[in-house]
Amino acid sequence: ISPVPPYSREQPIFTTRAHVFQIDPSTKKNWVPASKQAVTVSYFYDSTRNSYRIISVDGAKVIINSTITPNMTFTKTSQKFGQWADSRANTVFGLGFPSEQQLTKFADKFQEVKEAAKLARDRSQEKIETSSNHSQESGRETPSSTRASSVNGTDDEKASHSGPAEAHLKSENDKLKIALAQSSSNVKKWETELQTLRESNARLTTALQESAASIEHWKKQFSACKEENDQLRSKIEELEEQCNEINKEKERNVQLSRRLQELETELQDKELELEELRKQGEIIPQLMSECESVSQQLQAAEKKNNDLEEKVRTLRTEVEESKHRQTNLKTELKNFLDVLDGKIDELHDFRQGLSKLGVDN
Repeated sequence: ISPVPPYSREQPIFTTRAHVFQIDPSTKKNWVPASKQAVTVSYFYDSTRNSYRIISVDGAKVIINSTITPNMTFTKTSQKFGQWADSRANTVFGLGFPSEQQLTKFADKFQEVKEAAKLARDRSQEKIETSSNHSQESGRETPSSTRASSVNGTDDEKASHSGPAEAHLKSENDKLKIALAQSSSNVKKWETELQTLRESNARLTTALQESAASIEHWKKQFSACKEENDQLRSKIEELEEQCNEINKEKERNVQLSRRLQELETELQDKELELEELRKQGEIIPQLMSECESVSQQLQAAEKKNNDLEEKVRTLRTEVEESKHRQTNLKTELKNFLDVLDGKIDELHDFRQGLSKLGVDN
């Protein structure tokens, strides 16, 4: 049963998603989940009645249909949970939100709608008081005008004063008739709306009773499923333990087989090393004889090397001495060349002198 008929003028003004709960009617302490998962929760505004409602539907089941009044209060009981009491539905609704920000937005909207409902109620009371004051004033004006017409002056004066008063009274009476007609039509409309609300409340009560019965049925099934689940869990745990033991044994066998393969490989390597050592042991005498011949050759080579070194030292000494003698020869040759140059110069001067003497002679 939809709480918002298609012909209604109610429009959603705010929508969010939350987990819906209701207070346990027997204990008045524990919360009973009204929805299996998060559902849509909306504020609706009725322009004809000037009223606000919180409505939430889970599939075909109405789980919240709460008209907001100025006396209601939304209370935050935790960072993600809030509640409010609905005296008309005789229950307490609770909402669990996925985040603190969504809870804050819902609470702010609740306060805003509450203030709007209070303002609408005050305006309706002012209209009722204004209409009652108009009716009282019109009732008081009628006898005063008649008294004035009966007491004051002559017949001409009475005729002159009675015309405007009657016109005023007629206009006031017309206004009162219109107000009464409107009030009667409003009363009929309110009676119709009241009857509609009673019918919807009856349907909601039936739906709530059915939902309570279904909740009990689902509770029993849930407990049975929980017990079966616990049994299956215990069996699964036992099987997991057995599987763990089997896996451990498999791991041990794998480790032992790996170790056995490693030992076999090491044994083969050792056998190969032993065979090589045996082969090497067979050629040791030959190697020893070769070593003796090599040592003799080495001694001979060392002796030759010593002789060569001695010759090299001798050659080096001779080279040093030849270098020294060459240096001395170069010095003596330079001195000789210098003396020769001097002699050549003297001979050249002597020749020039002889040439000069020959010319003079």
